[in-house]
Amino acid sequence: MSKHSLGSLNIFRTTIEVMLMDGILTREEKRLIIKLASALNLTSTQPGEIYSAIKEGRKSPKGDDVSSDEAREIYTKVFEVAIVNASLSRDEFRVLAHLRSVFEIGDGEHALIEDTLRDMVKEKFEDPNVMEKMLATLRDSVGLVGDIFDTVRKKTVDGGSS
Repeated sequence: MSKHSLGSLNIFRTTIEVMLMDGILTREEKRLIIKLASALNLTSTQPGEIYSAIKEGRKSPKGDDVSSDEAREIYTKVFEVAIVNASLSRDEFRVLAHLRSVFEIGDGEHALIEDTLRDMVKEKFEDPNVMEKMLATLRDSVGLVGDIFDTVRKKTVDGGSS
């Protein structure tokens, strides 16, 4: 499905489903999902309603359409929260890969987002040690997110589920 056919609540729901694949919602995943809910402009009750619908096997509403510009902004915000952690887990990489796939963010666009985040990191942190650690994490994450994204893309092309 492309971002053009997914609404904000569908994006939120599919991301939660990716997070719950291993049966555990980690603290890092919770941080990402809180940022995602905020970036998607969900109301305070919608995340809980979506979570309940998932647990009970019920359908949920589509939500508001998400434009290409909004998708890029949402992905950037969630990616920023992930790298601030400075030690990304496999679960966080899986979430980023899922969002990258849902939002159809290719390698070129991902590189632009990475550059934007690099500039943001430089502005926010004056301590060169903190900045270097975060930039190193950002550099490392690009390859891992790309690898996971390629795996998700391959499963989708091959007819598997992502």
